[in-house]
Amino acid sequence: MRLQDRVIIVTGGGHGIGRAYCLRLAQEGASIVVAEIDEPAAQSVARQVEALGRPALALRTDVADEASTQAMARATVERFGRIDALITNAAVFATIPINRGYIEDISVEEFDRVMAVNVRGVFLSCRAVLPYMKAQRAGKIINIASSVVFGGPPGRIHYNASKGAIVAFTRTLAREVGEYNITVNALAPGGTLSEEHPTEEIIRMRESQIRQRALRRVQVPEDLVGTMAFLCSSDADFITGQTIVVDGGNVLH
Repeated sequence: MRLQDRVIIVTGGGHGIGRAYCLRLAQEGASIVVAEIDEPAAQSVARQVEALGRPALALRTDVADEASTQAMARATVERFGRIDALITNAAVFATIPINRGYIEDISVEEFDRVMAVNVRGVFLSCRAVLPYMKAQRAGKIINIASSVVFGGPPGRIHYNASKGAIVAFTRTLAREVGEYNITVNALAPGGTLSEEHPTEEIIRMRESQIRQRALRRVQVPEDLVGTMAFLCSSDADFITGQTIVVDGGNVLH
């Protein structure tokens, strides 16, 4: 219960890894705001959090829209009185399929859509919560990057570039807000079997990644939740500007 009574926003919290974050953080004692563009999914996860005995708030949130992120932060404070942590998990990838081809196969429209959610969405979400965190002179922001940033695999160049931007964004923001006792870190997962109804192709792709890892098994959302709980807790109070890779020893740096 190291997160007892902390208020944590999880964007993209209605599906996959985001849902796993919500449930684990609730088990650690946190009150959870499920900020998700899929409103029924947000409501479903909020009910699961409440079943664990913790308060929850489901908010339909489009992280690429400034007014929506501002409303997310405002509604959280109106309900709970504070914002202790923000997890910028919402992204175009698993629940919204993207082209996995090479640069010639990716349209300008899809490139812009990925950047709008994966980069501008993080920018807008952080900007929305920071006034409240600065006022309380405390807060934790955990941005979701990816281990592809360090490996540079071919394909999905728009997704990979968006996650590289998150690493740079995290480092700069950490320096900008450190004086307010706000920490900013990034968690970089490896390829994770997070789809709710994975196809045979997805399963084969995830299994093909096993041989590249020091730990020879498929990564699942539950492999990430312990690190996330740590970063949201007071145990990580003197860690900021860092990117922590959780991928079973695929990328070593």
